[in-house]
Amino acid sequence: MALAEHVADPRRDRRPSGLGAAPARVSALAAVRTAVRDFLATVAVPGEVCVAVSGGADSLALAEATAYVLRHRDVRTRALVVDHGLQADSAAVASEAATVVKGLGVDAVEVHAVHVVGKGGPEAAARAARYHALREALPNGEGLVLLGHTQDDQAETVLLGLGRGSGPRSLAGMRPHDPPWGRPLLGITRAQTVAACTELGLEPWQDPHNADPRFTRVRLRTEALPLLEDVLSGGVAPALARTAAQLREDTEALDTLAARVHERAVREDDLDVAVLAAEPAALRRRVLRRWLLDSGVRELTDAHLRSVDALVARWRGQGGVWLPGNLEARRRRGRLSLAGPEPTTRGE
Repeated sequence: MALAEHVADPRRDRRPSGLGAAPARVSALAAVRTAVRDFLATVAVPGEVCVAVSGGADSLALAEATAYVLRHRDVRTRALVVDHGLQADSAAVASEAATVVKGLGVDAVEVHAVHVVGKGGPEAAARAARYHALREALPNGEGLVLLGHTQDDQAETVLLGLGRGSGPRSLAGMRPHDPPWGRPLLGITRAQTVAACTELGLEPWQDPHNADPRFTRVRLRTEALPLLEDVLSGGVAPALARTAAQLREDTEALDTLAARVHERAVREDDLDVAVLAAEPAALRRRVLRRWLLDSGVRELTDAHLRSVDALVARWRGQGGVWLPGNLEARRRRGRLSLAGPEPTTRGE
């Protein structure tokens, strides 16, 4: 299966639209490059920027734009291709993706094979394996890895969070910059990345998993979002992306306020109940969430958080709250503390 019929030289001069180039295609490629340029202007750019590449339209357009923008800044671009091994020809697909992206002007290309295992279904397991491989490719786990998530991906993320009742943090969607991850294309549509690849003469790889209705995201993409577009007369994806951006700003503001409360409430490893009780629930639960996560609680759910919050807001002398990791949150002498099970005395 050919990933590309031919690869245009990204270093050649682009013809202006008046000389025969298709304006729509030029604008799509220009939009992707501008999005990358604008994003990189907002972050500290290291001497080398990595780009995650799958061989699909989003990642190929991102890789070309990153190489194009950084070539003028004398910064290296390294493409990271992850082979999930989920299909019989995955190694060949990864190798061809590496060949194609090398022709787009990046300085180096690497293929990383991963073993997809773990809970949460194949989607979650593949995502975890991919992110782990990308982080491992960074020196000391630090640097910048650009991901090809688009406005459409953001809309799907918001809908998933809404359907699962995950709260404002989930509805805020993916952050443009969440070190070491960077997502320059959250304002770019999937159609624009496809058009950009067409201008470059690329035929992106079509992942068969992206058409498999067994996966929730595929059904959102092919059934739910088109239905919403029809019912609401279009504009759903950008509207959801705007909602995510607004919620993200609100969430960041509340997190900043909660950090100040956290500083006042911390007493060694415990929290002062009186300080927490004086705060609104939105701030109080953010402080509790940070405290629990920092203390080693994993797989924290909203039910866990609300139960711990009840030790502050609805205190009636109740017992502690058991949390993942065999930990217990307790209220004693005006403080919240977190500990493992107390040892029993022989003979009791």
